[in-house]
Amino acid sequence: MGTESDETARPHFVVQIHDARRMHFDFRLEVDGVLKSWAVPRGPSENPSDRRLAVPTEDHPLEYREFEGVIPRGESGSGTVIVWDQGTYRPLGHDGQGGSVPFAESLGLGHATFWLYGKKLHGEFALTRIRKGDEPDSGGHEAWLLIKANDRLAVRGRPGSPDPYHARSARTGRTLHQVAAAARGDAG
Repeated sequence: MGTESDETARPHFVVQIHDARRMHFDFRLEVDGVLKSWAVPRGPSENPSDRRLAVPTEDHPLEYREFEGVIPRGESGSGTVIVWDQGTYRPLGHDGQGGSVPFAESLGLGHATFWLYGKKLHGEFALTRIRKGDEPDSGGHEAWLLIKANDRLAVRGRPGSPDPYHARSARTGRTLHQVAAAARGDAG
């Protein structure tokens, strides 16, 4: 019973596959009442040797973590979306002296570690800012890396990223193609 209450008390995360102008994964963490979001072009990896570019995007409302469907043409982010993974996470922030640092503060400082309890992703991950948007050569774009820790749950010796075209939703079991077909009213 203690585990269940721990799970409901932990903040949520979601990874959505988004077949927009460019196929990418949206990695979202619940922080201070919103979903902090990063576009991860090649998707999260469970292999610690894979360092995945993560580009911050706008915050999303918490309800968006369950969104699966088609965003109509002409709207921002138009394209098909599935929930590839979902679950909760536990912040692992510390100040180097044994004290705890609030997760939002860790993100603000440019490095946050957390433990994912997902249907597909498990274990320790880190988000580390590698470029601030206000740096002269940044072009106004901030960049982060999403990296799996070398823990007992890490994948080694094979790619740790999903194939977005064959991936199935953690919520409904459907593929991107099936969600798009359903939105068009196709039978398949």
